[in-house]
Amino acid sequence: MRNVTDGLMKSIEEQARTRFQSELEFIQCLANPNYLNFLAQRGFLRERPFINYLKYLLYWKEPDYLVNAQCAKFIDEQQLLHWQHYSRKRTRLQQALQQPPPPQHANATAK
Repeated sequence: MRNVTDGLMKSIEEQARTRFQSELEFIQCLANPNYLNFLAQRGFLRERPFINYLKYLLYWKEPDYLVNAQCAKFIDEQQLLHWQHYSRKRTRLQQALQQPPPPQHANATAK
């Protein structure tokens, strides 16, 4: 009987570990602006079940999962800096695409 209980506990622990890892990977994907854009374009961010799942995932911010509050603050700041860099780069690219090309000089075409 004890072997059955031990096997069941190990199975439950393994399932919890697998779930933890998959949720962690998904949260890491959410830090990617391209992935967020993908989700938004396909309408996932408007679906109630998906929003509820995102709310559920907020447990990652609970103190039990934060080993070091200073480290968590650093990660939050890095995510913000990454997003700012991405948005500035995208804005510059869009502005460059909207500007007309520079005029060609007569000397450049003669050569």
